[in-house]
Amino acid sequence: MTPTHEVVTADGRTIRYCLYGDEAGVPVIAHHGTPGTRWERPDVITAIEETGLRVLLHGRPGYGSDRQPGRTVADAAADVALLADAHGWDHFAVTGFSGGGPHALAAAALLPDRVIHCSTVSAIAAPGTTAFASLDWPADARRGEAFLREQLGRRGPEILREFGTDVPDGGRYDRMRAACVDGLDGWIDDYLALSKPWGFELRDIVVPVDVRFGSKDDNSSPAHAEWLLSNIPNASQHRYEGGHDPDDTTQREIFAALRG
Repeated sequence: MTPTHEVVTADGRTIRYCLYGDEAGVPVIAHHGTPGTRWERPDVITAIEETGLRVLLHGRPGYGSDRQPGRTVADAAADVALLADAHGWDHFAVTGFSGGGPHALAAAALLPDRVIHCSTVSAIAAPGTTAFASLDWPADARRGEAFLREQLGRRGPEILREFGTDVPDGGRYDRMRAACVDGLDGWIDDYLALSKPWGFELRDIVVPVDVRFGSKDDNSSPAHAEWLLSNIPNASQHRYEGGHDPDDTTQREIFAALRG
C-alpha cells in the first residue's frame, strides 16, 4: 500500500495523507468524497502517474486523521495550507470529489495567493438550495450527530455489500471499507459541516474553477453543477457522459487540466 505520512496541526491534531505520482510533478491537494479515504484506486493512481502530477490526498478529520469536532467546510483551508507548507509548495492546484468539492472550493476561496486552479467533480450545492434539499441525507443531519450515527451505522454495511457484489475489481468496496475502518466520525462530521453555512463566499473565488459533472449522476445531479456554475466567478462547465464516478478517460482529462 502507498505509505502514509503525517503532519500535526497547531491545535495538536494529526492529519494523515498519501502522496501519488511524480515527485517533481505539478502539486495538487485532493479532497476525497463523503465518505472517503486517503487510499486511492489503482486506476486513478495510474492516471495521476501518466499526467505528471504530484497529488497529495489527505484524510479529512475523522477519516484516519484526528477528529475536529464542530468543523466547518471553511476549516479545510487551514489544513490545506499546512499540508502545502510541509512540502514547500507555495502554489498548487486543488480538486475535490462529491462531498470533497466544497472543501476544495474553500481552499480556492480562502487561499487566493496560493491556489492556482480548482476542479470539482460531482460536487454538491450549498444548503438552502433546491439541489441540496433533493439529497437523501440533509434531513438526517438536521436531527444531529446521535441520529446520524445510528443511521450510518446501518447504511455503511449495506453500501459495502452493494459495492462488494457490484464492482468486479472491488476497488470501490476497498475504498469504502477504508473510509469506515476508523469509524463513522468523518462521515458524520462531513454531513454536519456540509449542512450548515460553509464559512466562505463562492463569489470570493478568483482562480479558474472547472465544474465537472456526469450526465447520468443520480447522487449529485446536474442541478448542483448548474448552481455552482451560476455562483462561482470564472467557473467553466465540463459535462462528461456517465454517473457519479468518472471513468478512466475523464480522470485523465481532470488531471491534465490541473497540470496546465
